[in-house]
Amino acid sequence: ISYCLVIYYMKMKSFTSGMVTILLNRLGDIGLLLIMGLMTYYGSWNLSFYKMNEFMMIYILLMAFTKSAQIPFSTWLPMAMMAPTPVSSLVHSSTLVTAGIYLLIRYVNLLDFNYKNYIMLISSLTMLFAGLVANFELDLKKVVAYSTLSQLGFMMSMLSIGSTELVFLHLFIHAMFKSLMFMCVGSYIHYMYSNQDIRMYYGMYYIYPMKSMILIFSILSLGGFPLMNG
Repeated sequence: ISYCLVIYYMKMKSFTSGMVTILLNRLGDIGLLLIMGLMTYYGSWNLSFYKMNEFMMIYILLMAFTKSAQIPFSTWLPMAMMAPTPVSSLVHSSTLVTAGIYLLIRYVNLLDFNYKNYIMLISSLTMLFAGLVANFELDLKKVVAYSTLSQLGFMMSMLSIGSTELVFLHLFIHAMFKSLMFMCVGSYIHYMYSNQDIRMYYGMYYIYPMKSMILIFSILSLGGFPLMNG
């Protein structure tokens, strides 16, 4: 389904982005299928039996890193911005990119201390990479995509220190405000006749004052402004 959504506009760049998205996400599906195969082989679906299984831990990390676009599997997330903006709002807020976070919340008790250190390293690199690249990106939708990537790295880092309840709360907060952010950006792009170059977006506050205030509110909330949920 994600492939069909990404190639909606039927352009060569859309086809390329859709293929990269579906291939990298199939790696995560392979990890999930291998976990199910191991559980079937050992004869139990009780997770407490697999706490020290090295293969199980590796497959869990493969599944989580690919689904939530952590380094080195983060290329598909900005490429998926070829999809329409409502699709990006759905995918980035509640479905595709949060699947790895949710699955890691369920499986994090299986990971030992060394694997949690590895998660902390990868998530920190992802946050740093996304923040740096977003500063030099000119495509408005890709800037929002890199902010999603940074938030995913932040949630992964919190999982590595055992804050599962806080991650689950932030997952809901991020879903709501990131969806709001994408819908505001989509209205801007519609007004600019599908031009996504951020250098052309001057004076939007005077054209869309209410939408601009909502966008600023969502940015401040995800940025952790005092008295807000981020």
